[in-house]
Amino acid sequence: MDALYPSFLSGLLLGGSLIVAIGAQNAFILRQGLLRQHVFVLCLICAFSDALLIAAGVAGLGTLVSRSPILIAAVTLGGALFLFAYAISAFRRALRPDALHAARGGGSSLRAAVAACLAFTFLNPHVYLDTVLLVGSLSGAYAGAARVSFAAGAISASFAWFFGLGYGARLLEPIFARPEAWRVLDTIIGLVMAALGLALVARLV
Repeated sequence: MDALYPSFLSGLLLGGSLIVAIGAQNAFILRQGLLRQHVFVLCLICAFSDALLIAAGVAGLGTLVSRSPILIAAVTLGGALFLFAYAISAFRRALRPDALHAARGGGSSLRAAVAACLAFTFLNPHVYLDTVLLVGSLSGAYAGAARVSFAAGAISASFAWFFGLGYGARLLEPIFARPEAWRVLDTIIGLVMAALGLALVARLV
């Protein structure tokens, strides 16, 4: 088993480096964590989706994705439109910020939250280009049990990050008891979403 530790650690570090960034998915989970709304389900969806994509990449799906520019273009356009729509929603919330208890009372339904979570996950072309393609390519350096260990490390990083972010967000509750903090958060989220959407459009031009 000791021989598998290096490959597991490599996968863990790679998965962590890809996922620990200010992105649409992370911003969404952070906000839901602050509101304590559907946290477990949403974190599980994000982590399990990553696990499926990583497994697919290790199994060779990354090669197929890289050879399908039409698929990548379609996902890129859909992702950009979704990000722009969510950015507008975030800016609207910033105009009328709520304190933490008020925000909780006006939260979204589980169905709406799950739909948004899936959109943030699968309408993001970076998921396919980075997680599937990059992880899949680098896993080629390993064989047999070491390759499985590498994938397990990358998957472990996703589970640790999403659940840590979702449940760790409540540590910031004293700050977000003030409406001004929600205004800042939603403004930042809106800017991040808009910037990511513009970046996706730039890829198509």
